[in-house]
This record gives sequence, structure tokens and C-alpha cells, in this order.
Amino acid sequence: MSSSTATSNSVLRNLPSVDELLRSPAGRDVSVYAGDDHTAVIVRKVIDEIRAVIGPQAGTNFSKPELLAMAEARLREMWCEEQLTGIHRVINATGVIIHTNLGRAPLSKNARRAVADQAAQYCTLEYDIGTGKRGKRGLRAESLLAELTGAESVLIVNNCAAAAFFVLNVCAAGGEVIISRGEMVEIGGDFRVPDVLSQSGATLSEVGTTNRTKLADYEQAINKNTRVILRVHPSNYRIVGFTSMPSLIELAGLAHRHGILLYEDIGSGALIDLSNIGLTDEPLVPSSIAAGADIVTFSGDKLLGGPQAGIIAGKSEYIERLRKHPLYRALRVDKITYAALEATLDAYRQNAAFTEIPVLRMLSMTNVEIGERAERVVAVLRERLCIASGPESEISELKFDIVDGFSAIGGGAAPAVALETKLVALSHKTLSVSRIEKMLRTAQPPIISRITDNRLMIDLRTVDDSDDDVLAQTIIRAFVKKPA
Repeated sequence: MSSSTATSNSVLRNLPSVDELLRSPAGRDVSVYAGDDHTAVIVRKVIDEIRAVIGPQAGTNFSKPELLAMAEARLREMWCEEQLTGIHRVINATGVIIHTNLGRAPLSKNARRAVADQAAQYCTLEYDIGTGKRGKRGLRAESLLAELTGAESVLIVNNCAAAAFFVLNVCAAGGEVIISRGEMVEIGGDFRVPDVLSQSGATLSEVGTTNRTKLADYEQAINKNTRVILRVHPSNYRIVGFTSMPSLIELAGLAHRHGILLYEDIGSGALIDLSNIGLTDEPLVPSSIAAGADIVTFSGDKLLGGPQAGIIAGKSEYIERLRKHPLYRALRVDKITYAALEATLDAYRQNAAFTEIPVLRMLSMTNVEIGERAERVVAVLRERLCIASGPESEISELKFDIVDGFSAIGGGAAPAVALETKLVALSHKTLSVSRIEKMLRTAQPPIISRITDNRLMIDLRTVDDSDDDVLAQTIIRAFVKKPA
């Protein structure tokens, strides 16, 4: 046996056993949360990983205590990494209001309270307290939506893509759907209108051109197999310049003269006029219903500001047809969604949407208001910087500035709208901006930011004002101990 092989074997013999690592302080700590069985699984992974790392390093010797310490550190680290794959609360400082990767619309306080206090326990999901018998699922949420949109009836499914598929599958399978070429878009997350049409069992009939479609184009395409005229709001895609398309009222007249269903998918789900805050190109659900659309589908977690849901509003004859279809049971929502949606819709009924619903409050926040908050946060940061600075701190080299910038609506809504904002810009004399970004992203709670012009930007538009102090404290804590 060579000397290098003997040395390697000696090192491997010093590796802690599974039992030793399980009985170590790290093993005991992790098992409290992970359980004995799963901790043993992680422990074996840790030992295998260390064995693979030190195997080639035959010329380096590790003592038994060193390897145990190494294994304990890696065990804690591996457990933390595993926890990061789950759902965690973060501070969204990106300035993207409807941030798909961060859960889209944050729920209002009343919606969160309804979930925790009502739906999280036994509740009246399908129970009528008045009669003591089985009740109708989602009755109040559907009634509120019908009232707010002007629709005859409403059905709620798990997301807007499901709503589109469901409507086309039930109302157009085996027939043709007419759609303008300018609306054959991919909205996001691989949601492509042509794919949804084909999966629903309907045949696609494209009319017009990418930028111009006339009412006559639709009329010429109608035949005995036509079931639906579909209009799709392009969401995060816009064609500008030499463009034209018939109005929804014109399409409704054409569809109804031929006994065809007019279906509009408007995506973002604005229930009230948002033009005063710059959103002039987002269709309103009540307007689409009033214009004659037989069915309108939209999201619950975008501009509506509630939980993820696909809402189908329209004429009773079509909604009840959908309700009775077997596919509805696979697509319907749970008690948590109903509770959050009811509380969100109550804010609209009470004319309190702009004060209660976070998405609308963020959209309507002025540049001056954000600037004042930014000044306060920077003042707190500078004050605590002086207190926290020390020999083991990197914070003394941290700089804070307030600069002009823009927030984004996100979620595929109003892509051409940029909201003026004030940004807190962070830079450091020795640390790279990517390092700063990671330090804040891995803090507790994680701060998710963006990088612009080689500086880290904090946009308070998407930070709840009650979190301003938490944000400042978290930034300071991230820099107090010198990063490895």
C-alpha cells in the first residue's frame, strides 16, 4: 500500500459515524425540527459529501475532532438550505408590485385575518347555518363578484389559465374559435393562447393581421362550426402605431346576430377605474360585461389584489353550464381562497379598496410619499451605522443615497406604465454589489432587491410602511458581522 493511500484511509477512518453525528449538538438541534429519521438521512448525505471531498486530498490530514466539527457545520448548513426551498415571508424591495416570483398580490390585513380566523378552522364552506343543511359552495364570493362586475352569474376556479381552458373546453370543443392574429400571444409562464385553444379541443381560426383586424374579418370567418369569438387582452405585450381593432360592443353585436358566444379574457382583473394613477390601457371587468361579452375571465391575484383565482363572470346560461360540468370539481378553489377573496371584495363594496388592498395602495402611492419614507429609512440607517460600526463590521464602508427611479406594475399588467419612485441606493467601498445583494437576500427576513448602475436599489413602494424599521434593522444586522 502506498503512503498516500494509507494517509487517505487514515483520514477516512476519522470520519464521524452516523450515530456520532446524530448525537452531536448539531444533530440534536436539527432533529428537533426535522425528526430523527429525516435527520439521519441528512447526516448520511453530509458524511458522503465529506468523504468525497477529502478522498482526493490524500496528503492532507484531518483529526477526528476537526472532521466532526466540519460535519456538524455542514449538517446545520444543509438543513438551512433545505428550509430555504419552502415558503418564506420576504420583504419585496424590488419595486415590482405584482411580482409573480414573490407570490403576486400580497393579501390585505382583512384577507389574512379571514384566512386565519375563519377558513383555517371548521367553516361554512358548504353549510347553510340558516337551514342547517348543505349550502352552496362559494355563494358569497360569487354574489359579491356579480354585484361588483354587473354579471348575471360568476364561477371561481383555481387560476385564470384554468378559467380560459375550462370555458373553451366546455363551450367550444369540436367547433371553431375565431381570434385576431394580434392576440395570439404568450402571456407568461409558457401560457400560450394557441396551446390553450388546441388543448381545449377547439379549432383555431385566425383573422386579420398582427396589427389590424376589422369587424369584417371576423364576419367572413363565421361558419356553421363557429362556437366562440374570443378576444384576449395582450397583457404584457403591446402593438403600437398603425393599429386597429373592432370595439367589444361591435364584436358583441356581430356574435349575437349569429348566435355565437363572445368571450373575453382580460387577465389582470381591474374592477375599478385606475386611469387616475396612469393605468389607462387596462380593461375594466364591469365595462366588458356592459359592452355585451357573454363571458369574461380574469385573475384574482393581479390588479384585483386578492388570492390566486380564475374568475369567470357572465351570463347565467353559460355559467351554470360550466358549474354542472364534471371538470369544475377538478378546478374549483378551496376554503382559504374563498375567505381571502370575500374579504378583498368587501373592500371594493365599502369603497375602501385604495386604502385596504396593498396592490392598489402601492399603485396610488406618490413619489413624494415614497421620498419621505426613503429619507426616514436612510436617517435610521445612518444613525445605526454609527452605533454598529466596529472592528468586526463592514458597515462603516456602506453608503446610502436616495436617487430617482421607476417602479413596475408587473404580473403582465400595463407594461408601458412606469411609476416614478425614489430609490435607496446602497454601495460599498470593498464589497461587490452582487455580494451585498446576496447578504440581504439571505438575511432574516430576506430582502429582495434589484441592481441598477452597479448599486443595490431598495424601492419602498413595495415595502409595507410597517416594515420600514424591520428593513433598516435587517440591513444593519447583515453588515455587523464581517461576511466570510
